[in-house]
Amino acid sequence: MNALLVAGTTSDAGKSVVTAGICRWLARGGARVAPFKAQNMSNNSVVTPDGGEIGRAQALQAAACGVEPSVRFNPVLLKPGSDRSSQVVVLGHVSGEVTAMSYRARKAALLDTVVSTLDGLRADYDYVVCEGAGSPAEINLRANDIANMGLAQAAGLPVLVVGDIDRGGVFAQLYGTLALLDAADQALVAGFLINKFRGDPALLEPGLDQLRSLTGRPVHGVLPWAEELWLDAEDSLSYVADGVVGRPAPPSGGQWLRVAVPRLPRISNATDVEALAAEPGVAVRFVTEPSRLADADLVVLPGSKSTVADLDWLRRSGLAEAIRAHARAGMPVAGICGGFQMLTRHISDEVESGMGVVDGLGLLDLEIEFAPSKILARPSGRAFGEPVAGYEIHHGVAVRRGDLAPLVSLPDGKAEGGVAESVLGTHWHGLFENDAFRRAFLRWAAERAGREGFEPAADTVFAEVRAGQLDLLGDLVEKHLDTDALRRLLDRGVPAGLPRLRQELG
Repeated sequence: MNALLVAGTTSDAGKSVVTAGICRWLARGGARVAPFKAQNMSNNSVVTPDGGEIGRAQALQAAACGVEPSVRFNPVLLKPGSDRSSQVVVLGHVSGEVTAMSYRARKAALLDTVVSTLDGLRADYDYVVCEGAGSPAEINLRANDIANMGLAQAAGLPVLVVGDIDRGGVFAQLYGTLALLDAADQALVAGFLINKFRGDPALLEPGLDQLRSLTGRPVHGVLPWAEELWLDAEDSLSYVADGVVGRPAPPSGGQWLRVAVPRLPRISNATDVEALAAEPGVAVRFVTEPSRLADADLVVLPGSKSTVADLDWLRRSGLAEAIRAHARAGMPVAGICGGFQMLTRHISDEVESGMGVVDGLGLLDLEIEFAPSKILARPSGRAFGEPVAGYEIHHGVAVRRGDLAPLVSLPDGKAEGGVAESVLGTHWHGLFENDAFRRAFLRWAAERAGREGFEPAADTVFAEVRAGQLDLLGDLVEKHLDTDALRRLLDRGVPAGLPRLRQELG
């Protein structure tokens, strides 16, 4: 066998972190492990060493496995550009735009791609831990499904269903998910997991016993709520507006640095600011209206899958003028990828929005032009005197730059991004994960914000922070799940003879 599928009763039930935790547990035991998500819908993505683009959650899961991310780990990525259309990325590269209806016609061919990719991983690794998408009981989508039970049927995968008890109604979610499946799909559901439980597990036992009796399936464990887990959220909606990101420690110096991040409607790579949030004394908040910038020291304008549309939203919300006023007062503003493009004088876009030339915020003396081909790269250079590396995922390129100092100096002598007084921007994602640069950037921002008492911690290593979170996930799996049962599912597949719940539909 050597593979299983982690499904969920809802989006954000915990599939991604449970998958990462199982990967970490297996890898720490010496197994060669790979993650897999057949189809992901997310604007949070990364560039892989093999030159493609995958969902960020699969890159995190690859880190949990101790392997480099690969396009094979997420063969189909949908990047929503509006409520009705998405860019399709297949094996790392753009393969057109689809609507919800037109995408159905492509799924049969994509299922072949997905299954053959999974077959290759199963041949190359000891174990493959697959993550589903949304819920397996989306009965309106089942006929064309390639990510949940459609994948499980095609690849013969045992399925574990995860339910989020923190939202309430978990027993109904688990039972109802199974009950809505047809007989063939039910036969692959091998058991349940309960996630995010707060309190005494003994209180759950009567419900667990009844669920076993009603479904004939075991509950393979109850994962407790872990306050420390916050990095690499799969969905940007996981970030609550006006809530502090992460669990910031008290400042090393005498003052906090307050960071406001506009939560754009089509925000991409929202995780860029998590490295800032990992710093003691840095309070990062996602905001949606201009009053929240009034007491901010630093504004970080994040990436966007729809730069021109999100720039229009900034103007309509009043945030655009608030950002301009913040910069005019000499306070620091930083833009990343789409946010960087918004800070320039003009954007010429016949590719993404088709709007032609639109005015930017005019804070950086640059002009951006969207090219038909997407740039995917993992560059390196120097910024603020420190070595840096990052990754690029964008259509827009700087075609005209005025008298603007570069933010990053590249090995070939060219410039990336720019700095003008209290405003800077870059197309690079992941720049803040470079520890020495991040500390230099925070000093730069604190100086311009008048936060003389703020001092970045000298010992924050972001890679270690992320590794610590992955180890915590592995610990939770090892301590709270029936790992013997998980290994039996991986080695032997779904047990035979699981009972069927009668369906009374139609």
